[in-house]
Amino acid sequence: LPDGVNISKEARSAISRAASVFVLYATSCANNFAMKGKRKTLNAGDVLSAMEEMEFQRFVAPLKESLEVYRREQKGKKEARKDKDKKADSEEQDKSREEENDDDDERMEEDEQNDEEEVDN
Repeated sequence: LPDGVNISKEARSAISRAASVFVLYATSCANNFAMKGKRKTLNAGDVLSAMEEMEFQRFVAPLKESLEVYRREQKGKKEARKDKDKKADSEEQDKSREEENDDDDERMEEDEQNDEEEVDN
């Protein structure tokens, strides 16, 4: 809201109720599209179709843009998670190799000491 705008309690309540009614109506219309598709789950296409059916075409373009941004963000997060998992796996393998090398080094040192002791005996 612009600076200096005050909203009464009654107006806030009316806006809240109007928003609730709108969401319920949009959900009902979207549900009809899902049922026509023999599905129980609403998807983005159902909501966009409902907006057009409810004659809110001016919301369709901004909703599609927001949906595309959301999908890109989710894809980016998913790829980042995969990269992180790959990096963690790689680091874990490197650590495991280092531990194996350390164990091998210790065994070699023990073998050398045992060989030296046998030579001394």
